[in-house]
Amino acid sequence: MSSSSTAPTAPDARAQFLRQLADALADGSLTKLVLARHVGADQSLQRIIAKPVQIKGEPCLQLVYRHQTRDITRNLPLQQAQALIAELLPQSFRNAHLFITEGEVQLEFSKKGKPMLRHHLSQQAPRAAAPAAHDREKKRYLELSRPFLRDLGVTDAQGALIPSMSRKWKQINKFIEVFDHALAGAPVAADQLLRVADFGSGKGYLTFAMHDYLRNSLGREAQVTGVELRPDMVELCNAATARLEHPGLVFECGDVRSVVPEAIEVMIALHACDIATDYAIHTGIRCNAAIIMCSPCCHKQIRPQLHSPGLLQPMLQYGLHLGQQAEMLTDSLRALYLEACGYETKVFEFISLEHTNKNKMILAVKRRQPQDNAALLEKISQLKAFYGVQEHCLESLLRADGLIAG
Repeated sequence: MSSSSTAPTAPDARAQFLRQLADALADGSLTKLVLARHVGADQSLQRIIAKPVQIKGEPCLQLVYRHQTRDITRNLPLQQAQALIAELLPQSFRNAHLFITEGEVQLEFSKKGKPMLRHHLSQQAPRAAAPAAHDREKKRYLELSRPFLRDLGVTDAQGALIPSMSRKWKQINKFIEVFDHALAGAPVAADQLLRVADFGSGKGYLTFAMHDYLRNSLGREAQVTGVELRPDMVELCNAATARLEHPGLVFECGDVRSVVPEAIEVMIALHACDIATDYAIHTGIRCNAAIIMCSPCCHKQIRPQLHSPGLLQPMLQYGLHLGQQAEMLTDSLRALYLEACGYETKVFEFISLEHTNKNKMILAVKRRQPQDNAALLEKISQLKAFYGVQEHCLESLLRADGLIAG
């Protein structure tokens, strides 16, 4: 259960927010602070994410300055960090989210600079929180004690990690870390129901982890659907859901073409083969998902179309290089089409998943403000012409729905 309240607009709303930040730091209840809606001079800076850490036994606040292409980390003593945050609000940031064990406090500034304070506080008893041991242990987004990990065979009956599952445990935490960073910048309200579709959910490791993290770690309302072609996996996961009492989590038999949700906030498709990745991305865009996470594999459509430009023929005469070029071109076009449809997109190496060496991830977060995509579509057209590409599945799907100009 949770309660949501909005304080009336008042001159002291900013001061109240800063007092609550100071109290959260003092009693150890601070989980995370996010400064968003950047209005400063550095246009590449998107947000600042702050978390409590301990460095050489001293409590500090770790500030991660998230830019479009890089992150910069600063570790500051608490008093210095609080003074900096006070200076940044509202001169550099117009939105601040304070995550504490009791819930969330949100400070917003209007275009005229008037502050508004909102509280989304849990009615459950608060859990004790302690600063992360920065010098000794890497942050984990999930606890090994979570029941679903034991049920799925990641931990034993005593809650200890099974050695053969250490790679899977690392993958689960990395996935949730990537998602957590994306959620911090996504255009979704703190009290908004999050509908998640995970295509190709398999045994459900990441699907259960996503649901558990949203509902138990963040205290958010979530409806998570795992979609899997193999009926035995669907039956296994639904049985686990019933045993573990995960309300709002369900698994369905099908794929991205047969299970078509009307609306989702988060679309996940890890290792959807060949053009199944295009169908998954198209589903996310069509449903106006705030976050799209996909890990593509088996790039078959582009390679037969690929014409080696004259200058590149000596390099691309080797089959391995031609395949790598086709893969890079395919995923670059996917990322660019996402950009053209209003998403801020990143392509990066994700931790290798079990039984495969494919570890690329395309992460797209919906922009808060639309941008003109005409120039980008022209660049895409030039790129296709350079390599002789006549057809790209995602482009065809988007044009058929009128999501990009035909």
